[in-house]
Amino acid sequence: MSETVNKTLRDSAAMRWTALLLLALGMFCAYIFMDILSPIKDLMESTRGWDSKAFGTMQGAETFLNVFVFFLIFAGIILDKMGVRFTAVLSGAVMLTGGIIKYFAVSDAFMGSGLENWFTNHLNWHTGVGFIDDVLPFYQNMPASAKLAAIGFMIFGCGCEMAGITVSRGIVKWFKGRETALAMGSEMALARLGVATCMIFSPYFAKLGGQVNVSRSVAFGVVLLCIALIMFITYFFMDRKLDSQTGEAEEKDDPFKVKDIGKILSSLGFWLVALLCVLYYSAIFPFQKYAVNMLQCNLTLSVPAAGTFWAGEAVTIVQYIIMLVVAVCAFSSNFIKNNKGLKYGLMAVAIVALVVYCVMGFKRGTAETIFAVFPLLAVAITPILGNYVDHKGKAASMLLIGSILLVFCHLTFAFILPMFKGNAVGGTIVAYATILVLGASFSLVPAALWPSVPKLVDEKIIGSAYALIFWIQNIGLWLFPILIGNVLTSTNAPGTAPDQLNYTWALVMLACLGVAAMLIGLYLKVVDKKKHLGLEEPNIKA
Repeated sequence: MSETVNKTLRDSAAMRWTALLLLALGMFCAYIFMDILSPIKDLMESTRGWDSKAFGTMQGAETFLNVFVFFLIFAGIILDKMGVRFTAVLSGAVMLTGGIIKYFAVSDAFMGSGLENWFTNHLNWHTGVGFIDDVLPFYQNMPASAKLAAIGFMIFGCGCEMAGITVSRGIVKWFKGRETALAMGSEMALARLGVATCMIFSPYFAKLGGQVNVSRSVAFGVVLLCIALIMFITYFFMDRKLDSQTGEAEEKDDPFKVKDIGKILSSLGFWLVALLCVLYYSAIFPFQKYAVNMLQCNLTLSVPAAGTFWAGEAVTIVQYIIMLVVAVCAFSSNFIKNNKGLKYGLMAVAIVALVVYCVMGFKRGTAETIFAVFPLLAVAITPILGNYVDHKGKAASMLLIGSILLVFCHLTFAFILPMFKGNAVGGTIVAYATILVLGASFSLVPAALWPSVPKLVDEKIIGSAYALIFWIQNIGLWLFPILIGNVLTSTNAPGTAPDQLNYTWALVMLACLGVAAMLIGLYLKVVDKKKHLGLEEPNIKA
């Protein structure tokens, strides 16, 4: 009888995973909006006058307030003080506000308005110091629409990063002592499916009906941010029910103290994980924003004849359904334990569907559908890796392997892929293989990194610890989209067509980040062994 009385939502696997699904769906929608303009960089240039520098500056603005106004630090304090559910709803509302501003910036209503004229004449920041001018969120002659879009993206970025640390803390709350790494890996797998969704549907909406309108893509993203807010509100009530059952207080009894940050920063393990995080993610997320355009510049794509199925709008829906089959079957196979026939059957269906998807991407001749395979391998293996960390450990080793794969992929994009220019089949195969390996790398590092943080800091300041890591990470996410844009501008002749840019040096720069992450990973293994941080130990003790 007492076991029945003491049973809580957290003790029910169905309720635990429902809570996770709500959080993951919110991040799924956020990830779509985060890269909503990435696959249509060329259209932004042709319809809104954004060159690589304007595009990169706007993309880098996402994390500007998080870095320079220390919003992420405040977000961590809010999370520790107010709790998961309040911060989740707040983050959803902030994301939606920024998304609406960004939509207006690229809409036809903004073009030719008095507000556009104001932005044209203002926020023309100029210091006269080359490097500083290159990394400011606004610059002289920056298109007015890019300036306002940057402001909206800054606000969205505050909410998105707040949501990121909140979701991590929420998973720790619901899964502590259970399948923490598996849960985090599953959340990341579903959220990253948003990248593929964005790559497929952003160009679809921009070109819908044969008439280009980039604001339709952003409007699609805004609708999804509304859905994200609904998911977080639903989680609010579920989380409140849990606390009423456990008697836990959502607000912390102890007020936040500055010395708490000192405790975090005094940990060598924390610093190594944070540095590896910023180096690795700086070579991934900024790359995503340029990846489609990079493929447009390095692949020979066969454009299907007008009026055929491959050139129509229906093929987008069909291909996305096939992509979902890949994701659902691959993901579900991780949870089939007692029926090997069903498990391997699902894996076989996922593999066949993946091959079909890749063939369709080649037939369509569009770079965005080729890059959309990026998260599919991550969806398949991230839960496997998370489960491995839970039961076997080896998180530090996985961080190192992921960094090595990252270097390999960026160097392949830089030097090997251009060699296949003119060879449509060969170039597409190299691109698909490299993108899938990059997706595997993107599974290894996050699945090992985020569940390791609770081993490095006290439980009561986990929110602040995640906030500090995200803040350090955001420095790279602010800087490198801007640097990539500036490198492209400086290494290509003025007036170079959007699909003819040379990406070699930009990719070499990203590969160097991977090398640095690899060295940090090696040192982390040494420190873990010497100081017994527990990074190589399983999360679930026998």
